[in-house]
Amino acid sequence: MEHLLDLALGLEKELSELKQSDLDIKELAHLSTIKCQDLLRTFKKEILEKGFSYQKQEIRFFKKIKQIPMVPLIYFSEIHSFEIQFPKADRKAQQKFIKRKIQCLNQFFLRNLDFERYVDAGYTHFDAAFYSRDHINEYHLMGSDYYFQDPDFSTPRDMLLAKLRAYKLLLQYLDHRLVSLNHSDAQINGLLFSDKLPWPFGDVAFAEMVYALFHAGLKNENLTIIQIYRKLQEVFDVEIKDIYKLFQEMKSRKKSRTAFLDKLMQALLEEMERMDAH
Repeated sequence: MEHLLDLALGLEKELSELKQSDLDIKELAHLSTIKCQDLLRTFKKEILEKGFSYQKQEIRFFKKIKQIPMVPLIYFSEIHSFEIQFPKADRKAQQKFIKRKIQCLNQFFLRNLDFERYVDAGYTHFDAAFYSRDHINEYHLMGSDYYFQDPDFSTPRDMLLAKLRAYKLLLQYLDHRLVSLNHSDAQINGLLFSDKLPWPFGDVAFAEMVYALFHAGLKNENLTIIQIYRKLQEVFDVEIKDIYKLFQEMKSRKKSRTAFLDKLMQALLEEMERMDAH
């Protein structure tokens, strides 16, 4: 099971590297979907050949590991389809096209409100029914996407879980595209990035913070290293090309492997002591 997780984390790294390239969005989406599909085929072959030793292992795979390629597969597939169909001219037609897509996504979230609440609340009491194949015929899903589900590689809710996560990312993408229709590139950069906090501590320090948050508990919230990095990047003005490489640099340090975190802790403790002294 762990080697499947390693493959999934390797895919995350590959997708991150693709995003750093100068590829057109349609080409980026196309290449990303291919990589995700390749990994899912590898997963399926492995599962069919070896299966699972116990149910918790099966739940972990469909709820967490399979999600790593599934979410970007859906996300980039949707983006590719959107960009191909996007009107080439007429700003009003373009705005209408984006708003119609956003409306469809909002309807999706409304239809699946109960499941979204279950996921967001971190509940697990239905996980055996949602993420194991024993119940594939007991929880029916509406919509053409679900007319056929491979019973050997699907559970009642693993696809729906991936769609929830992918569509949330897609909403952000569509919001950005909508803003871009009404502002010049300079104005867009100002709207989206002017409120970012400065990050004067360096790239390795940022990587320390990301990995610390991940291992301190955010990984239990189904967040990946890249997802945490992207979220924090919305707050802090920092751009890292390869966060995985920076982590290796941290591990190879001769002195403190967590120099920035140590500095944060020391600064806070010193301020507490100063306040106590007064």
